[in-house]
Amino acid sequence: MKTLKIFGFMAAIFLMAAFTYNSLEADGYAIGDYATDFSLKNIDGEMVSLSDFETAKGFLVIFTCNTCPYAVAYEDRIIALNEKYKSKGVPVIAINPNNPAVKSGDSFEAMKERAKEKGFTFPYLFDDGQKVYPQYGATRTPHVFLLEKTEKGNQVRYIGAIDDNYQDASQVEDKYVENAVDAMLAGQEIEITTTRAIGCSIKV
Repeated sequence: MKTLKIFGFMAAIFLMAAFTYNSLEADGYAIGDYATDFSLKNIDGEMVSLSDFETAKGFLVIFTCNTCPYAVAYEDRIIALNEKYKSKGVPVIAINPNNPAVKSGDSFEAMKERAKEKGFTFPYLFDDGQKVYPQYGATRTPHVFLLEKTEKGNQVRYIGAIDDNYQDASQVEDKYVENAVDAMLAGQEIEITTTRAIGCSIKV
């Protein structure tokens, strides 16, 4: 009887954990959802929305920051993504989701300095009040959301990591984002639509 009670208790804990995990996974956008627009301050002081890009075919919305080693390791690759796809109608829109009160290196002033140092060629927006990243369901920096502009709105087509090797760009075997954008622009099915974002947790 005692064993049965223990088993029942363990089963209840397992079910509760499973439910909690599924609930967390359900937060934010899923593939096929339509992302709502936003208006966030860019490093130049101007407010930026997706609707500002009238001729865009889609967007690479990338949640990133100044301080995370993973995000820093991907900076050059993010710049390269913008250089490759902006002219094809899919610009990078970078968003810093971190709370600067927790991570001072991710303040708006620090963002401006970092963008200047690296020569960012894309908007680098501050999620003031941390209102946008929860809508997307971003959990890491970096975390990528590929959106395709359609008549119904900006549809989520890919969510996850940039590629399969944050440590060494020369050793990358699967370029998840590039493959997804190329397929989208060609009107083809995206083979891998979700991957696990590898990076630092967003600081709240």
